[in-house]
Amino acid sequence: IRPFMGASAFVRTNVVGAETLLDLARTHGVRRFLQISTDEVYGSLGRAGKFTEETPIAPSSPYSASKAAADMLVQAYHTTFGVPTLITRCSNNYGPFQFPEKLIPLFVTNLLAGQRVPLYGDGLNVRDWIHVQDHCEAILLVLDQAEPGSVYNIGGDRELPNIEIARSILAHLGHDESMIEYVKDRPGHDRRYAVDFTRITSDLGWRPRIEFERGIAETIDWYVANERWWKRIKTGEYLTYYEKQYGPGGIVGVKK
Repeated sequence: IRPFMGASAFVRTNVVGAETLLDLARTHGVRRFLQISTDEVYGSLGRAGKFTEETPIAPSSPYSASKAAADMLVQAYHTTFGVPTLITRCSNNYGPFQFPEKLIPLFVTNLLAGQRVPLYGDGLNVRDWIHVQDHCEAILLVLDQAEPGSVYNIGGDRELPNIEIARSILAHLGHDESMIEYVKDRPGHDRRYAVDFTRITSDLGWRPRIEFERGIAETIDWYVANERWWKRIKTGEYLTYYEKQYGPGGIVGVKK
């Protein structure tokens, strides 16, 4: 969402930042350089198929374009200068300590605060979900065992439309669908992501271990138990951002 409110920050962080770190890695002879990227660099999928590591890069938003540019820099530094680079492209993460602008913590914390949850468009945008612990285990495995120059997709093997995520959270917290507010879809909102992670399974033996039903329940309970943490975040700069996105004191673009 934020790239549409200030894309230059993502260019500075993801592109210029990657160049700075790559130059340092080249100068100091690091053993591994891992670029943690995103499946968003591939663009949007239709109803069938999955992204593979050979899928052409076709980013749709300023954020994904900045990540794709960084990926290309990383690959160029490996090819030209021999920097031992690696790239991972992961699907949607969830779990504890996730910043509350993201879908799952946003919905949970809104409901805990007595607010409705803003659902873009028709709620049928599909994402593949992976628990952050599974993602971290894959990252460590790639760092330790992968061949320099490799690219690996990482996924949770659990595709769900956003409306189903909302329903799961509502049910766990004892609410019905009257707590959903359908809001105008945002620009560049890709319809579906799904990754084929056959390569990392075949090469390194990795697969996700945490079932979504268990992971989402534990995640919701974590936010319930850690209200002090997320309430501090949902003030100040974040509150300003939220009001720009959804309107002062609530949500704009709502279907009444």
